[in-house]
Amino acid sequence: MTHTPLAPLTTLLDLWRYGVSALSRADVFFGHGFPGAQEEARHLLLHTLALPRDEDPTPWLQAHLLPEEKARFLELLEKRITHRIPVPYLTHEAWLGGLSFYCDERVLIPRSFLAEVLADGLDALIDDWYEPTRVADICTGGGSLAVLLALKCPEALVDATDLSQDALAVAAINRQRYGLDERLQLLQGDLLAPLARSGYDLIIANPPYVDRRAMDNLPPEYRHEPELALASGTDGLEHVRRILSSAAPRLTPQGWLVVEIGHQADALEQAFPDLPFIWLDLEHGERHVFALSREALMGVA
Repeated sequence: MTHTPLAPLTTLLDLWRYGVSALSRADVFFGHGFPGAQEEARHLLLHTLALPRDEDPTPWLQAHLLPEEKARFLELLEKRITHRIPVPYLTHEAWLGGLSFYCDERVLIPRSFLAEVLADGLDALIDDWYEPTRVADICTGGGSLAVLLALKCPEALVDATDLSQDALAVAAINRQRYGLDERLQLLQGDLLAPLARSGYDLIIANPPYVDRRAMDNLPPEYRHEPELALASGTDGLEHVRRILSSAAPRLTPQGWLVVEIGHQADALEQAFPDLPFIWLDLEHGERHVFALSREALMGVA
């Protein structure tokens, strides 16, 4: 990628088009919040210019860039292409559930089917979202799901756990951003171990679930993310097994465990053939998130 012939590129539209072309020609992988080159180039450019990323950029398309703005955009674009750094790590911003979150390479880039589930996918299980008084988010990473959970359950105290102290430092930034310091507690430790022994109306988890073979074949973009947040043993079920075996005592009699398992539904059902998994409806996929009641979990060893 060279910068020498770029004198004719002067407007926001010029740079956007150039960014789309450069990303389209490069061997990059789109999987961290943006579906393709057009969206990534747009986001990088609007970030560079401090323009709203969630609004239509049409009013600005013919605006001319200052030389330093142009140079900054091209610098970020080159890092994206040459070093295969995902866009959210370049901008320190990711979106989930319609909200913006800070992120950096200490945490997995926020992306989870649980955001869609929290929006409306659990209404059949929980009638009144003002009723939960204590809820938890396991493997919280940068805290995005914990924030969404706290906003969904306005009367609940939220406990969010992660093994990584670095991840919890990022979660603290997002907790403060949404004014949840009084309701969202960050706990360092392994899976459910830091939680109280009982009393949770809802526990959600987006644990690591990538199996060893898939880890070996991940695109370079994923190598910038903490392996601790992705890998889960040979079959990808190491973490979910431990969650299933320790969740029941921590739930109220009417409590629910809700877990994202990604592409591992078949393997999970083979490993636990007697569990009555409830697979929650999603707009773009099936059998990625399951729910289990406390009663269903009581016999899991």
